[in-house]
Amino acid sequence: MSHQLTWKQAGESDDKLREFFMPALVDLGASVIIQDLQRDYLFVTNLPPVWSAGLGNAPSDLSLFGEDIAEKLRLLKDGIAETGEKSHLEVTVNADLVYEFRVQAINLTGGGRHLVTTIVDRSEERHRERLLRALLREVSHRSKNLLAIIQSIALQTARYSVTLDMFLNKFRGRLYSLSQSQDLITDSSWRGAYFYELVQQQTEKYLPENAHLVRVSGDNVLLTPNASLHLGLALHELIVNAVSHGSLVKNGRAIMVNCHRVQANGQDSLEIRWEEGLVSPARGLTGHEDETLKAHFGSTVLERVVPASVNGKARYQISHDRITYSLVFPMDHASE
Repeated sequence: MSHQLTWKQAGESDDKLREFFMPALVDLGASVIIQDLQRDYLFVTNLPPVWSAGLGNAPSDLSLFGEDIAEKLRLLKDGIAETGEKSHLEVTVNADLVYEFRVQAINLTGGGRHLVTTIVDRSEERHRERLLRALLREVSHRSKNLLAIIQSIALQTARYSVTLDMFLNKFRGRLYSLSQSQDLITDSSWRGAYFYELVQQQTEKYLPENAHLVRVSGDNVLLTPNASLHLGLALHELIVNAVSHGSLVKNGRAIMVNCHRVQANGQDSLEIRWEEGLVSPARGLTGHEDETLKAHFGSTVLERVVPASVNGKARYQISHDRITYSLVFPMDHASE
């Protein structure tokens, strides 16, 4: 905004007007218009560029602001009859510029009652308010989603827990997994989490001194918040299973975790693959033993909850020498 002043000749009152209003102009950075009771302009300063083209030898509300705003100002000023009364209105210009007009009647020494209109640019403030409302709606939406995930986890954990201690142990671990993934999502300004970071975060707690036993390869894609939460949950189940029921540290055979692009059902997709070698390849598993082991390994979360959340398909296999888990889902849940 320009700070150049435009004056209509008003005799000795000019100096008084300048002395009265200049400190306010400096402090507020506002536009100020002073009119006499006949609505003639005596003083204009800092008029926003969107209206400055209307300045001339005899500016008026109509010439400056156009018919619509001028009519609103007329009604506003007609309602101010006594000194000290004030009112305001807010107008939007060009869809994104928001200005507040404050009108007040004041008495100037020796000059009688005048109308003072102050114009304050509220565009940035209103933009922040809209952004804050949008963020609050997004937080509310994501919070509801997170609560739904927690409710689902609680139900699935309770269904396959024989004792209260077993339930609490599994449920706490799964909540911890969600909180870890949520930290990555929050750090990325709600964009999601990168695959490599997600694997590292979900596995390092259980292998603090053996991080080399989990090797990650493939595409380091940015997963959506929803995919990050659920894939983090799947990784948590797999690493807990490897540490609790396998012999990961003993056999020293690294777990291979890979992410790569594939074509599935005619659409671009991602495949997340987990391969874990077992220590006793000579021992075979019967079908009954296989299903019993999978029940302990949280297969419901891996085979149902996680794939359903990303419109994907999962395959979870336990053979005599290895455990494999494959999750394929559309690229809609990831970006570059």
